[in-house]
Amino acid sequence: MATAKKPAVRNGFKTNEHIVYPAHGVGQIVAVEEQEIAGMKLELYVIVFEKDKMTLRVPMAKAEQVGMRKLAEDDIVDKALEIIKGRARVKRTMWSRRAQEYEAKINSGDLVAISEVVRDLHRASSQPEQSYSERQLYEAALDRMAREISAVSRITETEAIRRIEDSLNKSPKRIAARGDAAEEVVDEGEDEAEAA
Repeated sequence: MATAKKPAVRNGFKTNEHIVYPAHGVGQIVAVEEQEIAGMKLELYVIVFEKDKMTLRVPMAKAEQVGMRKLAEDDIVDKALEIIKGRARVKRTMWSRRAQEYEAKINSGDLVAISEVVRDLHRASSQPEQSYSERQLYEAALDRMAREISAVSRITETEAIRRIEDSLNKSPKRIAARGDAAEEVVDEGEDEAEAA
């Protein structure tokens, strides 16, 4: 039997506070409950992800271990918006490996890492079409980034997406795409070209 407790600060988090849970993005702690599971009493954060229509219960003792964190500060949001203005950095590895890296960055819950995915996978209308899987990863990263910027800046997600797109359009890559000098920066870190 679960009983809700009074709003209080617990382990740095408090009820009604927005937080970031790495695998799901921005959620809101709506309660702190105590439940008995297998004879042990556990205190749990009850987190609601409104957009996904999902409720998650996270044991307080595991919150830090799973990477749950407070919303990013304004300077981190500014850094993320600055990153997406940069040139895309695409590694010369097989798409499956890059896709795994992008997925890991999205699920890290780190706003800066997520902004790198948005930057690298964004395509201007003058550029070649994306594959289905590229588009899915781009939209997932854009959604995560927009949700956090929306919560931090207290604006709607639509306004947050507009803010992100404005930054993307200021990228040298997007500006250069108007001429024929458009190019992507290739990261020589892993020089594993796809076998043809």
